[in-house]
Amino acid sequence: FVHYRSLIFPLLIRAGKPTPFFTFVLALLFCVYNGYLQGRSLSNYAKYPSGWLKDPLFITGFVGWLVGLAINIHSDHILRNLRKPGETGYKIPRGGMFEYVSGANFFGEILEWFGFALACCTIESLAFALCTLFILGSRAKQHHQ
Repeated sequence: FVHYRSLIFPLLIRAGKPTPFFTFVLALLFCVYNGYLQGRSLSNYAKYPSGWLKDPLFITGFVGWLVGLAINIHSDHILRNLRKPGETGYKIPRGGMFEYVSGANFFGEILEWFGFALACCTIESLAFALCTLFILGSRAKQHHQ
């Protein structure tokens, strides 16, 4: 997913509002620190039994992550194609998970990281899932209003 969000997604979006530099720096620092924290946790501290990849927790978490990723990518596709080139104004997204939740892209990402947390079963992955829930949950609420 990191490759999708950091390399592919930016190339797919059309021109929009510019991101303030300070916001960009804060997001970059958060992502770098989180990547370090997750990588260090999984490579140095997490211990898994030999059959972990067949454990119901891992399988459920992996499926949750995969479903969240699919929802996120599909929702981004719907959002990118809301307006025709040159068109402005607000449009309500339709289709996919937008039929059930107004922030389907946020829902997909939250589901992804809770799936990741369940698959990893580390305090660091749970902390990131909770941060994602609080940050994206508040953004979803603002978008819904």
